[in-house]
Amino acid sequence: MLRASRLLTALIAVFSIAVFAWPLFIQVENIEQANFAQTVFIVLMPVLVIMLLVELSNGGLGTRQLAVLGVLVTINSAVRMLGAGTAGIETVFFLILISAFVFGSSFGYLLGAGSIFVSALLTGGVGPWLPFQMMAAGLLGLLAGALPQARSNWARQTLMAVVGFIGAYLYGALMTLWNWPFLAGMGGTLGYLPGAEIGVNLQRFISYQLVTGGLLWDTGRAVTTVVLTLLTAPALLPALKRAAGRAGVETRVG
Repeated sequence: MLRASRLLTALIAVFSIAVFAWPLFIQVENIEQANFAQTVFIVLMPVLVIMLLVELSNGGLGTRQLAVLGVLVTINSAVRMLGAGTAGIETVFFLILISAFVFGSSFGYLLGAGSIFVSALLTGGVGPWLPFQMMAAGLLGLLAGALPQARSNWARQTLMAVVGFIGAYLYGALMTLWNWPFLAGMGGTLGYLPGAEIGVNLQRFISYQLVTGGLLWDTGRAVTTVVLTLLTAPALLPALKRAAGRAGVETRVG
Protein backbone atom coordinates (compact mmCIF):
# COMPACT_ATOMS: atom_id res chain seq x y z
CA MET A 1 0.00 0.00 0.00
CA LEU A 2 2.82 2.40 0.89
CA ARG A 3 4.63 1.63 -2.35
CA ALA A 4 1.48 2.26 -4.38
CA SER A 5 0.95 5.55 -2.56
CA ARG A 6 4.48 6.68 -3.36
CA LEU A 7 4.05 5.69 -6.99
CA LEU A 8 0.82 7.67 -7.21
CA THR A 9 2.50 10.67 -5.61
CA ALA A 10 5.33 10.48 -8.15
CA LEU A 11 2.84 10.29 -11.03
CA ILE A 12 1.01 13.36 -9.73
CA ALA A 13 4.30 15.26 -9.55
CA VAL A 14 5.34 14.28 -13.07
CA PHE A 15 1.94 15.16 -14.53
CA SER A 16 1.85 18.49 -12.71
CA ILE A 17 5.28 19.48 -14.00
CA ALA A 18 4.32 18.43 -17.54
CA VAL A 19 1.33 20.78 -17.43
CA PHE A 20 3.67 23.71 -16.80
CA ALA A 21 6.57 22.66 -19.01
CA TRP A 22 4.57 21.86 -22.14
CA PRO A 23 6.31 24.63 -24.18
CA LEU A 24 9.60 22.77 -23.77
CA PHE A 25 8.56 19.38 -25.09
CA ILE A 26 5.60 20.08 -27.39
CA GLN A 27 6.56 21.71 -30.67
CA VAL A 28 4.07 24.20 -32.04
CA GLU A 29 4.41 26.46 -35.04
CA ASN A 30 1.97 29.25 -34.21
CA ILE A 31 -0.13 30.79 -31.44
CA GLU A 32 -3.20 28.79 -32.44
CA GLN A 33 -1.36 25.50 -31.96
CA ALA A 34 0.11 26.75 -28.68
CA ASN A 35 -3.34 27.69 -27.45
CA PHE A 36 -4.64 24.23 -28.36
CA ALA A 37 -1.76 22.48 -26.57
CA GLN A 38 -2.27 24.57 -23.44
CA THR A 39 -6.02 23.94 -23.48
CA VAL A 40 -5.47 20.18 -23.66
CA PHE A 41 -3.43 20.25 -20.46
CA ILE A 42 -5.96 22.45 -18.69
CA VAL A 43 -8.70 19.97 -19.59
CA LEU A 44 -6.55 17.13 -18.27
CA MET A 45 -6.16 18.81 -14.86
CA PRO A 46 -9.16 16.96 -13.38
CA VAL A 47 -7.10 13.79 -13.78
CA LEU A 48 -5.17 14.99 -10.73
CA VAL A 49 -8.38 15.11 -8.72
CA ILE A 50 -9.17 11.55 -9.73
CA MET A 51 -5.68 10.42 -8.75
CA LEU A 52 -6.03 12.05 -5.35
CA LEU A 53 -9.42 10.42 -4.86
CA VAL A 54 -7.73 7.09 -5.50
CA GLU A 55 -5.25 8.01 -2.81
CA LEU A 56 -8.10 8.69 -0.41
CA SER A 57 -9.87 5.44 -1.20
CA ASN A 58 -6.66 3.50 -0.60
CA GLY A 59 -6.40 4.89 2.90
CA GLY A 60 -3.61 7.34 2.19
CA LEU A 61 -5.69 10.09 3.77
CA GLY A 62 -8.41 9.34 6.31
CA THR A 63 -11.38 11.37 7.47
CA ARG A 64 -9.49 12.68 10.50
CA GLN A 65 -6.66 13.91 8.33
CA LEU A 66 -9.19 15.57 6.07
CA ALA A 67 -10.64 17.39 9.07
CA VAL A 68 -7.17 18.66 10.01
CA LEU A 69 -6.59 19.55 6.35
CA GLY A 70 -9.78 21.62 6.27
CA VAL A 71 -8.73 23.62 9.31
CA LEU A 72 -5.25 24.31 7.92
CA VAL A 73 -6.63 25.29 4.50
CA THR A 74 -8.91 27.82 6.17
CA ILE A 75 -6.10 29.27 8.29
CA ASN A 76 -3.63 29.40 5.42
CA SER A 77 -6.15 31.03 3.09
CA ALA A 78 -6.59 33.84 5.60
CA VAL A 79 -2.82 34.13 6.09
CA ARG A 80 -2.28 34.44 2.35
CA MET A 81 -4.42 37.55 2.28
CA LEU A 82 -1.65 39.30 4.25
CA GLY A 83 0.62 39.10 1.24
CA ALA A 84 -0.83 37.32 -1.80
CA GLY A 85 2.27 38.06 -3.87
CA THR A 86 2.18 41.84 -3.46
CA ALA A 87 5.65 43.23 -4.26
CA GLY A 88 6.94 39.66 -4.28
CA ILE A 89 5.79 39.01 -0.69
CA GLU A 90 4.08 35.65 -0.31
CA THR A 91 2.81 34.46 3.07
CA VAL A 92 1.14 31.22 2.01
CA PHE A 93 4.10 28.87 1.60
CA PHE A 94 5.54 28.51 5.10
CA LEU A 95 2.48 26.71 6.52
CA ILE A 96 2.38 24.43 3.48
CA LEU A 97 6.02 23.51 4.02
CA ILE A 98 5.72 22.82 7.72
CA SER A 99 2.42 20.95 7.48
CA ALA A 100 3.62 18.80 4.59
CA PHE A 101 6.77 17.96 6.55
CA VAL A 102 4.56 16.74 9.40
CA PHE A 103 1.75 14.98 7.50
CA GLY A 104 3.35 13.91 4.21
CA SER A 105 3.33 14.64 0.49
CA SER A 106 -0.32 13.92 -0.35
CA PHE A 107 -1.44 16.12 2.53
CA GLY A 108 0.98 18.84 1.42
CA TYR A 109 -0.26 18.78 -2.15
CA LEU A 110 -3.88 19.11 -1.08
CA LEU A 111 -3.06 21.86 1.41
CA GLY A 112 -1.14 23.84 -1.19
CA ALA A 113 -3.82 23.55 -3.85
CA GLY A 114 -6.67 24.07 -1.40
CA SER A 115 -5.14 27.14 0.22
CA ILE A 116 -4.69 28.88 -3.12
CA PHE A 117 -8.20 27.97 -4.24
CA VAL A 118 -9.99 29.19 -1.11
CA SER A 119 -7.94 32.38 -0.84
CA ALA A 120 -8.69 33.15 -4.50
CA LEU A 121 -12.41 32.82 -3.79
CA LEU A 122 -12.06 35.15 -0.80
CA THR A 123 -10.12 37.82 -2.68
CA GLY A 124 -11.74 37.51 -6.10
CA GLY A 125 -8.50 36.32 -7.65
CA VAL A 126 -10.18 33.75 -9.87
CA GLY A 127 -8.93 33.47 -13.43
CA PRO A 128 -7.23 31.14 -15.91
CA TRP A 129 -4.08 31.32 -13.79
CA LEU A 130 -5.78 29.85 -10.71
CA PRO A 131 -5.45 26.13 -11.59
CA PHE A 132 -1.76 26.65 -12.30
CA GLN A 133 -1.24 28.49 -9.00
CA MET A 134 -2.96 25.62 -7.20
CA MET A 135 -0.81 23.00 -8.86
CA ALA A 136 2.42 24.93 -8.31
CA ALA A 137 1.68 25.37 -4.60
CA GLY A 138 0.68 21.72 -4.46
CA LEU A 139 4.05 20.72 -5.90
CA LEU A 140 5.79 22.66 -3.15
CA GLY A 141 3.82 20.70 -0.55
CA LEU A 142 4.58 17.49 -2.39
CA LEU A 143 8.29 18.23 -2.23
CA ALA A 144 8.25 19.24 1.43
CA GLY A 145 6.41 16.06 2.36
CA ALA A 146 9.15 13.98 0.77
CA LEU A 147 11.95 15.54 2.84
CA PRO A 148 13.96 13.13 5.00
CA GLN A 149 13.28 13.15 8.72
CA ALA A 150 16.26 14.84 10.35
CA ARG A 151 17.07 14.10 13.99
CA SER A 152 17.39 17.64 15.31
CA ASN A 153 14.89 20.48 15.13
CA TRP A 154 17.58 22.74 13.72
CA ALA A 155 18.20 20.35 10.82
CA ARG A 156 14.46 20.04 10.14
CA GLN A 157 13.98 23.78 10.04
CA THR A 158 17.00 24.22 7.81
CA LEU A 159 15.73 21.61 5.35
CA MET A 160 12.34 23.30 5.15
CA ALA A 161 13.92 26.73 4.72
CA VAL A 162 16.13 25.48 1.88
CA VAL A 163 13.18 23.84 0.12
CA GLY A 164 11.13 27.00 0.66
CA PHE A 165 13.88 29.15 -0.86
CA ILE A 166 14.32 26.94 -3.92
CA GLY A 167 10.59 26.29 -4.19
CA ALA A 168 9.81 30.01 -4.32
CA TYR A 169 11.92 30.39 -7.45
CA LEU A 170 10.49 27.22 -8.99
CA TYR A 171 6.97 28.46 -8.29
CA GLY A 172 7.67 31.73 -10.08
CA ALA A 173 9.35 29.99 -13.00
CA LEU A 174 6.50 27.51 -13.45
CA MET A 175 3.89 30.25 -13.29
CA THR A 176 5.66 32.06 -16.14
CA LEU A 177 6.61 29.00 -18.18
CA TRP A 178 3.07 27.74 -18.84
CA ASN A 179 2.17 31.08 -20.46
CA TRP A 180 5.55 32.01 -21.88
CA PRO A 181 4.74 31.56 -25.61
CA PHE A 182 1.88 34.04 -25.17
CA LEU A 183 3.76 36.52 -23.00
CA ALA A 184 6.95 36.69 -25.07
CA GLY A 185 5.54 35.66 -28.42
CA MET A 186 7.16 33.46 -31.05
CA GLY A 187 10.74 34.02 -32.16
CA GLY A 188 12.64 37.19 -31.34
CA THR A 189 15.42 37.09 -28.78
CA LEU A 190 13.35 36.06 -25.75
CA GLY A 191 10.31 34.38 -27.22
CA TYR A 192 9.43 30.76 -27.80
CA LEU A 193 11.29 29.33 -30.80
CA PRO A 194 9.13 26.84 -32.74
CA GLY A 195 10.87 23.57 -33.53
CA ALA A 196 13.88 24.28 -31.31
CA GLU A 197 15.38 21.71 -28.95
CA ILE A 198 14.45 21.72 -25.26
CA GLY A 199 17.81 23.19 -24.23
CA VAL A 200 17.49 26.09 -26.67
CA ASN A 201 14.02 27.10 -25.52
CA LEU A 202 14.97 26.61 -21.88
CA GLN A 203 17.89 29.02 -22.31
CA ARG A 204 15.62 31.55 -24.00
CA PHE A 205 13.09 31.19 -21.18
CA ILE A 206 15.75 31.81 -18.52
CA SER A 207 16.87 34.91 -20.44
CA TYR A 208 13.26 36.08 -20.50
CA GLN A 209 13.04 35.66 -16.73
CA LEU A 210 16.22 37.67 -16.21
CA VAL A 211 15.28 40.49 -18.56
CA THR A 212 11.70 40.89 -17.33
CA GLY A 213 12.69 40.83 -13.66
CA GLY A 214 10.88 37.59 -12.85
CA LEU A 215 13.79 36.28 -10.79
CA LEU A 216 13.99 39.54 -8.84
CA TRP A 217 10.28 39.30 -8.03
CA ASP A 218 10.74 35.69 -6.92
CA THR A 219 13.49 36.75 -4.54
CA GLY A 220 10.92 38.57 -2.41
CA ARG A 221 8.84 35.41 -2.28
CA ALA A 222 11.90 33.32 -1.38
CA VAL A 223 13.06 35.62 1.42
CA THR A 224 9.55 35.90 2.87
CA THR A 225 9.13 32.13 2.85
CA VAL A 226 12.48 31.45 4.51
CA VAL A 227 11.99 34.07 7.22
CA LEU A 228 8.45 32.94 8.07
CA THR A 229 9.48 29.28 8.05
CA LEU A 230 12.38 29.82 10.44
CA LEU A 231 10.30 32.06 12.71
CA THR A 232 7.26 29.81 12.98
CA ALA A 233 8.65 26.27 12.63
CA PRO A 234 9.89 25.99 16.26
CA ALA A 235 6.34 26.55 17.51
CA LEU A 236 4.33 25.04 14.65
CA LEU A 237 6.10 21.68 14.45
CA PRO A 238 5.25 20.58 18.01
CA ALA A 239 1.83 22.27 17.83
CA LEU A 240 0.87 20.33 14.70
CA LYS A 241 2.17 17.13 16.22
CA ARG A 242 0.08 17.66 19.36
CA ALA A 243 -3.01 18.51 17.32
CA ALA A 244 -2.51 15.40 15.24
CA GLY A 245 -2.17 13.31 18.39
CA ARG A 246 -5.44 14.61 19.79
CA ALA A 247 -7.19 13.91 16.49
CA GLY A 248 -5.66 10.45 16.27
CA VAL A 249 -3.77 11.30 13.06
CA GLU A 250 -0.38 9.78 12.34
CA THR A 251 2.51 12.09 11.49
CA ARG A 252 5.95 11.74 9.92
CA VAL A 253 7.65 13.57 12.79
CA GLY A 254 8.95 11.32 15.54
